[in-house]
Amino acid sequence: MGSIEYVRLPPNSARKAFGWQPQNAGNPALINVLLGKVFGTKNEREVKRLQPLVAQIGALEPAMQALSDEQMRAKTEEFRARVRDRLESVRDDAAGDAERAKQIEDERRQVLRDTLDEILPEAFALVREAGRRVLDMRHFDVQLIGGMVLHRGQIAEMKTGEGKTLVATLPVYLNALSGRGVHVVTVNDYLAKRDSEWMGKLYRFLGLSVGVIVHDLDDEQRREA
Repeated sequence: MGSIEYVRLPPNSARKAFGWQPQNAGNPALINVLLGKVFGTKNEREVKRLQPLVAQIGALEPAMQALSDEQMRAKTEEFRARVRDRLESVRDDAAGDAERAKQIEDERRQVLRDTLDEILPEAFALVREAGRRVLDMRHFDVQLIGGMVLHRGQIAEMKTGEGKTLVATLPVYLNALSGRGVHVVTVNDYLAKRDSEWMGKLYRFLGLSVGVIVHDLDDEQRREA
């Protein structure tokens, strides 16, 4: 079963863990400004590339709205089966060969990435509908883009009030389909508990389990979470 865990990590530790470094201050070079106006910034080009996926997700919305609650949960099982079948298609013929074993693991990671990318439009449409039913919150198109960016392992910068917590449900659900679990890292215990309870309603509705890890848990409690 896919699972999601919320983990509290101090700000300095989070920065160190994810290799974040502040960018140098100062005005950009004039040539970069001019090129940005002519060709668009890298961020604008990236957003433009994601627009077809946003359209795909939007086109699936009526079909998702027509599903019953039970049919929505069945979709999760359908997605899991697709991921499992694709991973099982990679032959495990290492037979003690460490180099071959590493190659097989690399192949499986690539197959997993490709499969999740294929499922993404349906999965995001499903989560959008679940958010509407369970939380009375429908993901806006810009939040879909934020979810895609996070799924690709990139940083999505959003201001307070722009819906970061809801955005995270999209890539979290998608990657939990692998059965390997997903960790959502927050900066304090309050947010870890709040988000696990708040967004946990959506995940549980779709058939996933949710745990929360805070600083005062012992080893056994952490394993159970």
